[in-house]
Formats: sequence, structure tokens, C-alpha cells
Amino acid sequence: MSDQRLKQAVSHIQQSGEFVELEAGQDVIDSPMYNEDIAPTKISQRTWSTWNVAALWVGMAICVPTYTLGGVLTSYFGLDVTEALITILVANIIVLIPLTLNAFPGTKFGIPFPVLVRSSFGIYGSNLPAMVRALIACGWFGIQTMFGGMAVHLLLSEFSSSWASLGGTGEVFGFFIFWSLNVLVAIRGSESIKWLETLAAPLLLAVGIGLIFWASPQIDFGQLLSAPPSRPEGASVWKYFFGGLTAMVGFWATLSLNIPDFSRFVRSQKDQVIGQVIGLPVTMFLFATLGVVLTAASTTLVGETISDPISLIGKIHSPFWVILSMIMIIIATISTNIAANVVSPTNDFQNAFPKYINMKRGTLLTGLVGILLMGWELLRKLQWVHSDVSVESMYSNWLLGYSSLLGPIAGIMIVDYFITRKQKLNLIDIYKTGGEYPNFNSAGLLAFFIPVGLTIFALSTGNLMWFYDYGWFTGSALGGILYWQLTKRGVGLNR
Repeated sequence: MSDQRLKQAVSHIQQSGEFVELEAGQDVIDSPMYNEDIAPTKISQRTWSTWNVAALWVGMAICVPTYTLGGVLTSYFGLDVTEALITILVANIIVLIPLTLNAFPGTKFGIPFPVLVRSSFGIYGSNLPAMVRALIACGWFGIQTMFGGMAVHLLLSEFSSSWASLGGTGEVFGFFIFWSLNVLVAIRGSESIKWLETLAAPLLLAVGIGLIFWASPQIDFGQLLSAPPSRPEGASVWKYFFGGLTAMVGFWATLSLNIPDFSRFVRSQKDQVIGQVIGLPVTMFLFATLGVVLTAASTTLVGETISDPISLIGKIHSPFWVILSMIMIIIATISTNIAANVVSPTNDFQNAFPKYINMKRGTLLTGLVGILLMGWELLRKLQWVHSDVSVESMYSNWLLGYSSLLGPIAGIMIVDYFITRKQKLNLIDIYKTGGEYPNFNSAGLLAFFIPVGLTIFALSTGNLMWFYDYGWFTGSALGGILYWQLTKRGVGLNR
């Protein structure tokens, strides 16, 4: 065999500065665990700058759910407005820790989340955390597409009274129009997403500033900040604060896992760290503040309390501003939806069947699952079924509770990469069976199922409810400690 043919047959690893690159040979290319879309990015593909990473987070953070966070904390967690906003800021500073740490291997090795967890859960065992993450993302994809469909319906209603008369049926048509826009952008790949996020970020910031100027004359900020909390008079704030803090950390618990899906395109570790620090906490705090202020002012502005910006803007008596705002909200929701809810399940589905599912098929599968999860709500809007159960009550609580199960995965990933593997991965064996990584890593699986079992026990018996109430913190800590101790004893590791 000639040297050239031998080079093509056998994979090689190259190191360039802080980057590691895989030159895939036929031994990896022919592996059932490899395809080009989940292969490590080439160094030449790692082009995202600090601004691109920051813009990614601005695009993801400015969305309808963020707008409603302050209201959730004041209504359900018994905090006053100031306490709620502080909770949101602190939570997003905390969540930066797993986000930046789990981004490191993505930037260094160019691999997406489901490939990374092959190290801690096994080549086939990685499908467990990947599918948990994918199901949550598909659920949120459906919810965000529902909000986007509402915006499309309101936009088209400004141009056509016939469309406006469609009511719920128009929202269903809007859902599928918005669904198609999401799939179209996602299929075009990472550069398309990078372009969209960079375009959307300044536009979204402009909308937020414009809404504040519109509402400010009608807002008594002193009265808003001095409004008493809804918790029992004299009750300590700390129990309510930590409960709300856990929920707010859980808001981005999903992205703290699959951040390698994006960091694999970043040009340096410095860019991914600084970009996330700039983009996440400040944006979340400011847009949540906007939501609190506008919800409080909505009674004065439009005569009723409205907690989502789409419905509020839809009541403005100015076609020009409604059209402009709806276009901005559509862009905002697409940028959030694709980055937060399409990229991850697309990669996760590919990880299960790399030779049968590529990026395009994974994107379409994500979209179809999102439609199925929203099927009841779509039928309700068409008046084919009649129920008072809304999409928010059907899915939001379930998805937020489900996300508390992601803590153990985050803890396991961090311990595996920084302590067990000491920031070293075998890029060849991670795409093959029978190598350094077992098919099923029993240490990772045990470290996941034990915290999850305790969470289920708490919910079903009412005992150990503190473990569930502070689920992300307790789960990530216990999962990480268990994995560390198990791997110290050689459990789950091929020697």
C-alpha cells in the first residue's frame, strides 16, 4: 500500500496552538458512529468572534419566555420586583459557570454535545443524555413556534382584514409559515445561523429600547418598585429567593449542556468566554426588566394586564408600529428558536443514527416532533377540540420541571473533561466502537440515574423535597461527585 493510500486509510490528529483537528481516514469515515455533520470542525471553520458569541446570546435571550420571567418570579415565587430582577441577574451569572466550562472541549476539539458525552456516557450510552436534551428542545421549539405563529398572524392581519377574520385558524397558518422559516434557516447551516444572530442582535435591542420609551410616560417606577411581594407577610425572603434562583438557573440548563454545538465554531477560548459573559447576564436582566415594567404598565397602556409582548404590541393603535414590531419579534423568535431549540436536537438525532440521519433530516425530524407536541394546541385553535387547557399550562411547567433533570448531566460532563480526562480526548476513538471509550459507561449512567431516582422519589412521596426544589444544584453536585468517585475506582473506563 502506498504512503498516500495508507494516509487515507488511517486517521490522524493534528494540534495547532489551542486547537486539535481530526484528519479522518477510512477507519473513522466508515464507522457507523460518524458522519460529516457531527464530525469535528476544521480549524478553518472556527471563525466565530467574541461579537458573534455575544450576538448569539442576545438573539437567544430576547424572547417571549424571558419577557415573562419577572412576572413568574413575582406571581409564583413570592418575590417583589427588585428581588425578582436580582434573582434573574444572579442566576445568569451562576449559569455562566457550566456554560463556559462545557464550551471548552467544543472549542478545543470542534465536537458537538452528543459526541462529547460519548466520553462520559459511552459511545451508545451518549444517546441517553442526548435524547433527554432533544425532547426538551423539541417541546420548546413547538412553544416558540406557537408564539412566532401568533406574530405572523398579527402581522398579516394588518395587511388584510380577511386574514384577521380567520382568528385561531390564522394563528395555525401562521404557525406553519413560521415553522417553515425556521427550518429553512436551520438547514442552511452554521454560517446562516451566525449571520441571523449577528443581524438580529442590534434590531432586538432597538425594539426593547423603543418599547421602554413608548411606555415610560405611563409608568410610576417608584410605585412599581415599592409594590409588596405576594409571599406571606413576615416570611423570610431566602426560601423564596433560592426557589426562584433554581428555576432561573434551570431556564438555561439546556444550553449549559449543548453549548459545544456552538463553541465548536469559535476561534478561541477567550472569544467564547468573553462573548458569553458579555451576551448572557446583561441581556437576560435587561429584557426581563422590560417585561416586568411593561406588564405592570399594560393596564394603563391598553386597559388590561397583558404578560406577553406579542399580545401587548398587537393592541397598539398604529399599523406602522405593529407591523414593524411584529417583523422584529418574528426575527427575534426565529433567532431564539433555531439556536436554542433546533441545533441541539438535530445533532442529537444524528448521534443516534449517523449513517441514516444527517443535518437536513435531523432538522426536519425536530420540526415534526415539535408539531406533534403542539398538536393539541393547534387543534384547539382550529376549534376541532374544545378545552380550557392552554399550551402554556400543558407544557411550560412540565418542561421547566423536566429541565431540573439536566443538572446531573452538566456535573458529569464537567468532571469527566476537567478531572477524569484532564482536558484530553481521543478524537479517533470517540467516533468508533471498541476503542478507548466503552459502548456504555456505567459510571456516567449510575451518576445520572441516582440523582434522577432521588428526584422521582421526592416528587412521588413528598420526602426529600429540598432535593427537587433545588434540583439543578443538588443534581449537578451529586452527579459530578458520584462520577468522580466512580471513575477514581476505574468504573466505566476502558483500561
